[in-house]
Amino acid sequence: MRVALALARRGLGTVWPNPAVGCVIASSGGEVVGRGWTQPGGRPHAETEALGRAGARARGATAYVSLEPCSHTGKTPPCADALIAAGIARAVVAKTDPDPRVLGRGIARLREAGVRVDEGVCEPEAAELNAGFFLRVGAGRPLVTLKAATTLDGRIATRSGDSQWITGEVARDWAHGLRVSHDAVMVGIGTAIADDPSLTCRLPGLAGRSPIRIVVDGRLRLPLTSTVVRTARETPTWLVTRAHGASARLEAYAQAGVEIVEVDSDTTDQPPMGRILRKLGARGLTRVMVEGGSHLAAALLATGLVDRLAWFRSSGVIGGDGTPVAQPYGADKLADIRRFRRIAMRRAGDDVLETYARRE
Repeated sequence: MRVALALARRGLGTVWPNPAVGCVIASSGGEVVGRGWTQPGGRPHAETEALGRAGARARGATAYVSLEPCSHTGKTPPCADALIAAGIARAVVAKTDPDPRVLGRGIARLREAGVRVDEGVCEPEAAELNAGFFLRVGAGRPLVTLKAATTLDGRIATRSGDSQWITGEVARDWAHGLRVSHDAVMVGIGTAIADDPSLTCRLPGLAGRSPIRIVVDGRLRLPLTSTVVRTARETPTWLVTRAHGASARLEAYAQAGVEIVEVDSDTTDQPPMGRILRKLGARGLTRVMVEGGSHLAAALLATGLVDRLAWFRSSGVIGGDGTPVAQPYGADKLADIRRFRRIAMRRAGDDVLETYARRE
């Protein structure tokens, strides 16, 4: 099953709105005869890929699947039926699919056909892998990872705005790897103007895996000469803004290849983050990484919408006049602060990457 989970991770960032699934088919003698994972765009599914590689050797074999095989007919036939038709004798499933179109029906269909089904193998790992998909199904929004590169005292820039580079080359490469594992990378307008980032993956061989770039800009201040606008036809770029903005400005962005995402707002500024995320979820996104800036981070923290932290910490200290990772968000008491539990810690050269999950 851990091999199936590793295969599933290959699809993160490329299979939305579908989950990332891995499948391993092993003969009765324990030989792996087929492997598969969800392909870009969400299909073919992992089971179809694995069965295609296994061929006739799938008969009497065991299928290890990181998520319950689908039981509904969409753009592809049900994977549960494909496993049954191939003659699979046993299926080991890590986690039930919460999608209302599945929700145990795939497992029930396998059992009705005489296939032995074992559930819950490596279930916590499977749940974490597809946490974004599950959140979109249950809450209508994608999982949000807040990525930060800070000094020991939580600063992301000096008082003059100098921020390149707080962390070293290894940490920066790892940050590019995190972009690949997300459907989209999002920044606020302040960061877009101050840094003029490209927000692409620049690791060798992975340039084609750059996620969708999202800029949150309620008042349409993003320069038409910015890198993300100039390269919008090369790398998909979405501009999230309040509904009924200046039509001429919106048309100029659209002419450059930028996709406009309008969100209803009760003010003349940025739409509420909850509405923004629900609009992104409705568009199919399951995993969004937020890379800045401090006002966007504060807006997400204030509303409890940060699900994961990817915190790169360097060994430097800037001091209180530096820019904090998040602006004030109204936490007057310790009972009001957002708390997370650390789930991993790794050295990244001279820096440290700490990964946290939101405490429920």
